[in-house]
Amino acid sequence: MVCLTLAAQPVLAQSAASTGPVDLTKQAMPAPVAAPTVATPQAPLPTPHWSQADAQSLLATIKGIGAEGLFPRDYQPEALFAAIMQGEGPELDETATRLFTWLAEDLRDGRTPMTARVQWFAVDPDQDVNPTSLILADALVRRDVKGALMALAPTVPDYAALKAALPKAQTPKQASLIRANMDRWRWLARDLGSPYLLANVPEQMLRITVRNKVIKTYKVVVGKPGRTATPQLAETVEGVIFNPTWTVPQSIVVGEGLGARLVGNPKQAAREGYKVTKAADGTIYVVQQPGDNNSLGRMKLDMPNEHAIFLHDTPSKAAFNLPSRALSHGCVRVEGAIELAMTMAILGAGMTPDDAYAAHTSKIYTKVPMTRTVPVYLTYFTVARDVTGMLRSFPDIYNRDAPVLASFAQPRQLHTTQRKSTEEVIKLDNPL
Repeated sequence: MVCLTLAAQPVLAQSAASTGPVDLTKQAMPAPVAAPTVATPQAPLPTPHWSQADAQSLLATIKGIGAEGLFPRDYQPEALFAAIMQGEGPELDETATRLFTWLAEDLRDGRTPMTARVQWFAVDPDQDVNPTSLILADALVRRDVKGALMALAPTVPDYAALKAALPKAQTPKQASLIRANMDRWRWLARDLGSPYLLANVPEQMLRITVRNKVIKTYKVVVGKPGRTATPQLAETVEGVIFNPTWTVPQSIVVGEGLGARLVGNPKQAAREGYKVTKAADGTIYVVQQPGDNNSLGRMKLDMPNEHAIFLHDTPSKAAFNLPSRALSHGCVRVEGAIELAMTMAILGAGMTPDDAYAAHTSKIYTKVPMTRTVPVYLTYFTVARDVTGMLRSFPDIYNRDAPVLASFAQPRQLHTTQRKSTEEVIKLDNPL
């Protein structure tokens, strides 16, 4: 981990103790974000009328947009100035509307084209919640073009810290990395909710955040580079599983001979903590039973997604002491996972601390459905505040900076309807 030579940010206080569930029961919960729906094609809206004063405000906003990590040249200030000089009319209306739209899209959704967002499967809901047409209409009605655009910036303190650091960057490379990571925050929902879980894969840390304050952090083990790299997701915790079972992948059951060795010896399977069945078609299924040696440890956060990625415990605690923890098959192993599980059960399912502790110590598979969901984000920031609040750089373990930086070095691309990466979905169901 390399520290950037930038102004230090305030250290965040952690209100939780080092052990035991974090008391979040009094915190407000965000409403779950509905999945984006496909809108029915409609006739284009008529181009709104722009006064010269509003167009001048847009021009001034474009000229100062470098403070947000974007480039004024992308929004054609010369063309807008020329249209303003011609006076009010169709030419000014069309030019100002087009450039306002481009800037609103980039501030809300990010400048980086989807093709450069490697393994980014976190769908940003902002364009559904706050469509461009409404942003523009509001800006012109209130006569506050700059205010409408600046209101699109992410609300997280991390974005503000990057913005403050940008003019202090000591090298062009450092400035480019800051811009790229500012843009990554725009790929997520503007408001992440409260509370939420966020894992930054390059930092290899997980944090619980409430009202933009980090109140608890945990070391994590993330996916190894390559096919087992942890994808970037925005999901919700739907349940906490105490004492989980683990269905062993066929790559191990067949490929490593586990099924053939145990299928005819149930006593040996029981001694090793497995239950083995053979289907009518001859397929052997091996399920590891709950216990301290279970590959998922003693807890799993259920966050259904097509990648089969989740947060879980592990019996292999030694890995948390390593400086580099990109070791898993994609899932995220959490140090202090039992504390996290009890916190989520209390927070999201209304369990008492005693009931959560009893579920854990029962050593029996127990699934606790969440009555209120908590967002969880698996992100990728190579310049960000660490868990102490200091702005730092982190190793680009999956080499995902290069395509983002390359896109910033090229002219802005028009936005498309693509909402997430189109790369292959690799179902990573092996936590070992």
